[in-house]
Amino acid sequence: MRKIRSLLLATGCLMILLGPRALASVQVEDVRLWRAPDHTRVVLDLSGPTTHKVLELKNPSRLVLDLNDAALAEALTDLPLEGTPIARVRSGIREGQDLRVVFDLSANVKPKSFQLAPNERTGHRLVLDLFDAESSSQPAIAPPKKTVKTADARRPVVVAIDAGHGGEDPGASGPKKLREKHVVLQIANRLKSKLDASPEFRPVMIRTGDYYITHKGRRDLARKNQADLFISIHADAFNHPSANGASVYALSTRGATSTTAQFLADKENAADLVGGVAVSDMDDVLAGVLTDLSMTGTLDSSLSVGAEVLGEMGKVAPRLHKTKVEQAAFLVLKSPDIPSILVETGFISNPKESSLLATPSYQDKMATAIFRGVQRWFKSNPPPGTVFARANPDATVTERTVKVVRGDTLSGIAAKYAVSVDELVRSNSLPSKTIKVGQVLVIPESG
Repeated sequence: MRKIRSLLLATGCLMILLGPRALASVQVEDVRLWRAPDHTRVVLDLSGPTTHKVLELKNPSRLVLDLNDAALAEALTDLPLEGTPIARVRSGIREGQDLRVVFDLSANVKPKSFQLAPNERTGHRLVLDLFDAESSSQPAIAPPKKTVKTADARRPVVVAIDAGHGGEDPGASGPKKLREKHVVLQIANRLKSKLDASPEFRPVMIRTGDYYITHKGRRDLARKNQADLFISIHADAFNHPSANGASVYALSTRGATSTTAQFLADKENAADLVGGVAVSDMDDVLAGVLTDLSMTGTLDSSLSVGAEVLGEMGKVAPRLHKTKVEQAAFLVLKSPDIPSILVETGFISNPKESSLLATPSYQDKMATAIFRGVQRWFKSNPPPGTVFARANPDATVTERTVKVVRGDTLSGIAAKYAVSVDELVRSNSLPSKTIKVGQVLVIPESG
């Protein structure tokens, strides 16, 4: 009996020394934070599932996150709060075993929280998104900053540059802890600089920093900025380090063109789960669009521009993984009206290619190759109303049509193609300025 009492006393002393960490069934193993243009994301890595609630308090402004039967494994320190609406983070235990985390705020936010179940790459997570109360999801569309001639109203071609992964989703990893999300952002920035230097183009960066955007969000940003082309930049990986070679992919509506393409599409499509996306926010895969014959022209253009880019990449890459554009059902490429390609700049899992991808000189060569391929394609296929159409009046320009999707307006379509609303009305014999989802409009050639 004396031994039992001694053991209980020792256990009690140990519990006192360890505090609530030893009592809680769920441990918060790590807390990470990222800043995006329109929100701040806080991710809590958990040892298991729990329940939580979020409270908004005023005077002073603060956000309270309560987790049932949980405790912090380590103190909350060194979170990168600069540039976020969070002034300070505090934590404590309430009602015996529940964890309370308090975010002192310097600006108004709109919170959204959800939990994520484990997957192949991550464990249980609690995601807290603090959306800026006074901002839209992304900066408004900016007017072109450059023109070829003052009297020339033709617009530059808009190219949406998407650096894959980001934030919670690092993408693939290579030797020396090289991360795909960092490499592809560097290449994307170099491509932007080359497009910026040409009066023929207006580049738009989908991701400008280390944060995650859903596949649907990336497509939506391209449409919001009225892009003529969408380029998603990645660095491939495989479970064997010998895999190598650069490649270009387009969307497929009939299955993948190879097992490699299917493997890559499955891996890239799973990024939303890794990036921290609520089930309610998951992409509906544009089910109706994929079987719509009106998408045929977009797919043909994607394959055509992809071939030009792949040809230029073959001049700088040590090897091409495939000598033709491959196809698979990539979620990020499923835009109904924007030619879209996915560029794999090399295998980051291959030691030799990883070393190349880490160097500024090779990144610049790869960006130059993509730029040259894009430029060559638009010279041969100038969209109506663009600088390319003015520069090459003898080029064969097929009749341009656009299918109206949700969110489109007649004035927005007119602005994208540098025509007037009245021209659109006359060319399509519209009875009014009202358009409907699914309607196909002919884009007139402006003078």
